[in-house]
Amino acid sequence: MVTGVRPYDALLVKGEERKRLILDVAQRLLVRNGWRNTSLAQIAREAGVTSAGILHHFGSKAQLLHAVLERRDADDNQHADLGGDILEELERVAQRFERSPELVGLFVVLRAENLEPDSPLHARLLHRHRVSVDIVAEGIRRGQREGRFRTDLDAADKAVEAIAFINGMETTWLLDSSIPLTRVFREYVRSLERELTRGVGPSATDSP
Repeated sequence: MVTGVRPYDALLVKGEERKRLILDVAQRLLVRNGWRNTSLAQIAREAGVTSAGILHHFGSKAQLLHAVLERRDADDNQHADLGGDILEELERVAQRFERSPELVGLFVVLRAENLEPDSPLHARLLHRHRVSVDIVAEGIRRGQREGRFRTDLDAADKAVEAIAFINGMETTWLLDSSIPLTRVFREYVRSLERELTRGVGPSATDSP
């Protein structure tokens, strides 16, 4: 009986390892230099491959950028509970900062560089922003339907506010990582909860 890894399987494994390495290097350079100042040649040089090798795996610089963002999105999805308590989920965002600081840095840099409608990642980042707002808004609406939150507040407006807070905290934390991240998130969420539950009934934040 023939045992061991078949040559073709070994090539597949090696190919996946090389793709991960390219993504790691691309992510690091994008955070440092931005996408405009990061070339395929730079990524290839630091990854120990050729530019043609990168194109073999990703097709183009634009597709490589999208692949880097897909990995960031996959990390978010892995740790998110879309059907859970929205206040708990918002407070847990601070854990993402500490768990994957390089992904936070990547997103901040790419977002700042792709504000113009004709930027290569503008449409994707705008879509992601709107999806994030929709997720938070639905979490608030779920609380309204359950009788936990006030119904006279617009869930979409509060969701925009919450996402703006997170975006601002990303930039602030990257600028000064000494800020008490967990405490700031906790106090913001408590403030939001007080507003959402005012006049509805006892709030968890009212307990000692």
